Amino acid sequence: MIDIKLIRENPELVKENIKKKFKSEKLPLVDKVKKLDEQWRKLKYEEDGLRSERNKISEQINQLMKSKKKAEAEKLIKEAKKIPEKISQSEEKRKGMEVEIKVFLSSIPNLISSRVPSGKDDSQNVVEKVIGKPEKFTFPVLSHAEIAEKLGLADFDSSARVSGNGFYYLEGDLALLNQALIHFAIDKMVSHGFRYVETPLMLNNEIINRVTDLNDQEVMIYRLANEDKSLIGTSEHSLIGRFVDQEIDFKRLPIKHTSYSMCFRKEIGSHSIDEKGLFRTHQFNKVEMIVICDPKDSSKFFEELKNISVEIFKELELPVRILKICSGDLGDLKHEQIDLEVWSPRKKSYFEVGSCSNLTDAQARKLGISTRVKGEKVVPHTLNNTAIATSRALVAILENNQQKDGSVKIPKVLQKYIGGKKVLKGSQ
Repeated sequence: MIDIKLIRENPELVKENIKKKFKSEKLPLVDKVKKLDEQWRKLKYEEDGLRSERNKISEQINQLMKSKKKAEAEKLIKEAKKIPEKISQSEEKRKGMEVEIKVFLSSIPNLISSRVPSGKDDSQNVVEKVIGKPEKFTFPVLSHAEIAEKLGLADFDSSARVSGNGFYYLEGDLALLNQALIHFAIDKMVSHGFRYVETPLMLNNEIINRVTDLNDQEVMIYRLANEDKSLIGTSEHSLIGRFVDQEIDFKRLPIKHTSYSMCFRKEIGSHSIDEKGLFRTHQFNKVEMIVICDPKDSSKFFEELKNISVEIFKELELPVRILKICSGDLGDLKHEQIDLEVWSPRKKSYFEVGSCSNLTDAQARKLGISTRVKGEKVVPHTLNNTAIATSRALVAILENNQQKDGSVKIPKVLQKYIGGKKVLKGSQ
């Protein structure tokens, strides 16, 4: 949610930002907010005047009573009794306006970074850097699902029967490799100074509504029937949401937290949800990282988070690239975003394994999070990044590390987490 001061002081800047995101349908929101804000401030001014008038009349009444001018005092008392009702009516109208203003502000995109490439949709995202070279195979390349099933380490048919598409059973060493990825990522994050936190997997809907944008809520979030709660789509929701309506002591900044959790996503509009495998599922494991920081430091932390993700996948010895998300593909809460993608030898293309976002003050403002810098109340900046989504990492490992005999090499960095095993082999 953007700062209303931007609309008060520079509405044209906000409109230009909307145009950069190719969302012209949202341009009228700026004028609506500006008009409502002017009406809100007028009402507030009138309320303050009424309160001042009430105080003056009260003082006059006291003076008249002291002077034993009871008749004159009673006239003023009748006049004073009308003021609270006027204030109450004005307050009610003004609070209704506040709700409207917040709804509109929540729909206006955050200001984007000058580093964000211009583009209408994901076809215009820009490759920033490529790291590592894909291996050339001398035998037919199998998909991750084919490999896992041939090794007897995954069962997608049973999961479809008991839960539907978008779920899976992992078994034996592949399930242990999944756990190895989790422990490896947690160790990595702790070594970078992040505090490990275990969070709730369900949140009150109020928190979900304030920590995410409307699009994410529609395509991602599972709402619980007959409960005012939802399942988290990522532990970012819990990690950031815990600070709702809190003033954080500036001395605590930066807050650097990491968490492992199961995540749940509807994935509406994702056609590949019907395909067998681990790439896009309704339930998965993820290690997430978040930062809450001094506004002047968020660009620095954006680079730090991005570099940690690259470091993780370099140590997994997987070919990756960094993709800069263009203006039209950027979520409304985001100031800047990159996706990290891994090479798929099966599809002969890269696929997303995580994303890193700087939301500047938009998310914290929506959540009512604040701090004080030299006594002045300010809104801190928030960032989030995927350390690892294990299902997608498993896809990358199975496909890139497959061998002619059907086995799969286990990355060296994970071997100590899986009893020293070097290869995934067939399971009985």
